[in-house]
Amino acid sequence: MNSPASPALPVIRLKSDRTPGHPWVWSAQVHKPAERLPPGSVVEVVDAKDRFVGRGFWNGHARIALRLLSSDPDQAIDADWIAARIARAVQLRREWLALDGVTDAWRVVHSEGDGLSGLIVDRYADILVIEYFAAGMWKFREAIHAALLAHFPGARLYWFAESHVQKQESFDCRAADAPAPVEVHEHGLRFHAAPGLGHKTGFFADQRDNRARFAELARGRRVLDLCCNAGGFAVHALAGGASAATGVDMDAGILEVARANAAANGVDAQFEQADIFDWLRGAVARGEQYDAVVLDPAKLTRDRNRVMDALKKYFAMNRLALDVIPPGGLLLTCSCTGLVSEADFLEMLRRVALNAGREIQVLEARGAGPDHPVRSDVPEGRYLKAVFCRVW
Repeated sequence: MNSPASPALPVIRLKSDRTPGHPWVWSAQVHKPAERLPPGSVVEVVDAKDRFVGRGFWNGHARIALRLLSSDPDQAIDADWIAARIARAVQLRREWLALDGVTDAWRVVHSEGDGLSGLIVDRYADILVIEYFAAGMWKFREAIHAALLAHFPGARLYWFAESHVQKQESFDCRAADAPAPVEVHEHGLRFHAAPGLGHKTGFFADQRDNRARFAELARGRRVLDLCCNAGGFAVHALAGGASAATGVDMDAGILEVARANAAANGVDAQFEQADIFDWLRGAVARGEQYDAVVLDPAKLTRDRNRVMDALKKYFAMNRLALDVIPPGGLLLTCSCTGLVSEADFLEMLRRVALNAGREIQVLEARGAGPDHPVRSDVPEGRYLKAVFCRVW
């Protein structure tokens, strides 16, 4: 693990003599090397005074030109390093968090949060879903797969990279065939995880603890699960004693999974395919009220220049949702748009309350579970905001 790195590593020089405060270094912050380096090359990084900074992945085609991985001069970025970082990530989940006693659906590797920039791994029973975000990680795929199988013997591997990532990072990830949906368990309930279907890696494990908390608060209430995806909040709520639950989503395929999840747990949730704006306007016109509403839309933007547009859409969604919540009702409103800060999201809620002439009491502002750790120097890793509110 601590064998010296090869002296033949290409050197990338920063324009500043200050150590970067973030593992991502943008192309404007570096001097381009004289020779063209293949995307994902392991490089040595020095500052403007030629002092050693660290080692990481170089990609001259990407907005993130450098992904710093280690500042230890005695640490090589190789298959052993990959294996050690994955072992550290698995140890956190199994020994510290004891997740195997709660669920068989958990995040194994959370990119920068586990020191593995550009790599996400989720476990769903015997399937490991691997998502690549960086050409450098894709180059290490054989080492990554071998390291994962050492901790999950006999697991089936499914890997992919979204097309926009492959284009930005200049690598060609030929995804494996998507596996059939598999049954997973959390907090005593059964769910179908469907890698390759719907959003993200097949199941929203990041909301696991928030689903359980919502179920506690929604006991005896009539639940509306907006942007319900696979119906996790609705199913948890009904299993926890909610009086009724309706889920709404645009994706017909994922709603079939939601219905299967309800059936697997013996609860009678209703699921409807519709645009939530159209559905809510119809519900308001019919005079319908729901005293526990969850709003959990997909990521609204990846573009820093579109953050205001995203906040306007969050405003519109939440403002309309208030019209079906009676005084004293529960609202769980979520954002998985990493570029929207918690402060901006809470400010949006303040403006929603002002516009509606309603009072919103924020009870808790939570995030993803601890299997999604956030490095202190990468605040973007805390992408999920889950704000529990009482509405008057």
